[in-house]
Amino acid sequence: MAKIAFGTTREATDTGCLKSLVAEFICSFLFVFTGVGAAMTADRMVGSPLLGLLVVAVAHALVTAVMISAGLSNSAGNLSPAVTLGLVVSGHITVFRSILYWIVQLLASSLACILLKYLTGGLDIPVQTLGSGVSPVQGVIMEMVITFSLLFVVYATILDPKKGSLDGLGPLLIGLVVGANILAAAPFSGASMNPARFVKSKMWEMRISNTSKLPDLFLINKPWKYGIVRDDASVAG
Repeated sequence: MAKIAFGTTREATDTGCLKSLVAEFICSFLFVFTGVGAAMTADRMVGSPLLGLLVVAVAHALVTAVMISAGLSNSAGNLSPAVTLGLVVSGHITVFRSILYWIVQLLASSLACILLKYLTGGLDIPVQTLGSGVSPVQGVIMEMVITFSLLFVVYATILDPKKGSLDGLGPLLIGLVVGANILAAAPFSGASMNPARFVKSKMWEMRISNTSKLPDLFLINKPWKYGIVRDDASVAG
């Protein structure tokens, strides 16, 4: 098993680290902007819930593949705190650098959602909740399964030195598994594949309960909240 390295604060001023953080910010921003934007567009223009879900899944698959390819040579195109955590555990980056990545990822997603809300004339940013009839335990288990599938593909197609003929296909294959997971799990658990999405949803829900709706502050979306696969709660609301 790889040894986890904690790193030092000097990494924050290292040129290579700074380049990685900039790349991660750009890729995460564009990833969230496109993913959330696709969900909002589907709600606005697509009448069929199944077609809307397909649109969101395809959009995420494409933007995931492209942004990982774009950031691979610098930050590895993590896009997700879950993937970053996987890199820490596998010994590819230090704990300190992973914290910097998480900060950059959350900041990029926040700005992307705020900009989307502004550009769409104040449309609500998708909020993640469980589908109708899905218990918290069921939702957690489903998220664990699809997150594992994502991390497994990331390791097998990019990180594994024995990947062989898969070399170069990693970003595309990761994008495909993201799209497939959205199709399989979005109506039930939200298909987050990302701890930050759960955190942002809870913060968003607390804000809604106390104030008017504000821009979503973390990563991506819950497709059915925007008319793609509506559960009973969203229809009533």
